[in-house]
Amino acid sequence: MNRILPVFRRSIRESWRSLIGWSLGIAAVLFLYLPLYPSFGASGQLEDIIQSLPTELVETLGYDQIASGAGYAQSTFYGLMGFLLLTIAAVLWGSAAIAGAEESGRLELDLAHGIGRMQYALESALSVLVRLLWLGAFSGALVLALNDPAQLDIHPPHIVGAALALTGLAFLSAAAGLFAGALTGRRAWATGVAAAVAVLGYVFQAVAKQSDDVEWLNALSPYAWVYHQPPLRDGVDVGGLLLVWGIAIVLAAASALALSRRDLRG
Repeated sequence: MNRILPVFRRSIRESWRSLIGWSLGIAAVLFLYLPLYPSFGASGQLEDIIQSLPTELVETLGYDQIASGAGYAQSTFYGLMGFLLLTIAAVLWGSAAIAGAEESGRLELDLAHGIGRMQYALESALSVLVRLLWLGAFSGALVLALNDPAQLDIHPPHIVGAALALTGLAFLSAAAGLFAGALTGRRAWATGVAAAVAVLGYVFQAVAKQSDDVEWLNALSPYAWVYHQPPLRDGVDVGGLLLVWGIAIVLAAASALALSRRDLRG
C-alpha cells in the first residue's frame, strides 16, 4: 500500500468528477457574463442601468465600477458569482473533510489503519486547498482568454491577484469548516461556521458602504480586506491578501491540533 499522502490521494481521486462539474459551472458563468460586456459597455447601456438603480444597491453589489471592463468582471464574477460558487464548494468540501468523515465512520477506520490524526487533518486541508487552487487558476485562465475578445482591457497580472484573492476567501471558509469539524465532529457545525465566515464577511462590507458611522465593519470583513481595492482595476491589496491566506493557513493547522486532542465520539 502506498503510504505517501494516502488521505490526500484518495480525496483527489474520489472528487475529480465533482471538480469537473464545478469547473464547468464556472466556465458557464464566465462565458455567459463576460462576452456581453462589449454590447453593454460600448453602448453606454450599463451606465444607464446603474443610474436607474438605488445608490445603496449599486454600492452594495459593487456595481459603481461596472462601466469599465475590469470593473464589470470584478462585479459580476469575482465579487459575486465566482465568490458564490467557490464559497459553496469550499463549505461543502471543508465540512465533509473531517466532520463528514467522522460522522460516516470513515475517520475512525482510517485512524485504525495507522494514519495519524494530525496527518489526516493536514492532508484533508491540502486536498481542499488544491481543489480550490484549481478552480481559482481555471477561472483566471478563462478570464485571461476572454480578456481581448470581450474587450475587458484588464492588465494580465491583475488577474493573478484577483484569482488569489478569490481562492483565499474560499479557502478561509473551508479552513473555518475544517477547524469547526475537528473541534466538534459534527458536519452541521462545520457547515454553519464555514458559511458564516463568508456570509458575514460579505454582509459586513455591504453594511459598511452604507454609512461612514459603520465603516469600521470593514476591519471585520475578509471580503473587504481583499476587495476594498478592486484587484482587477488597481491590483490586489497585498496586505489584505496575506491576512486572508495567513488566517486560513492558521485555521487549517489548528484543525490538525484540535483533532489530535479530542476524543472521537467522546
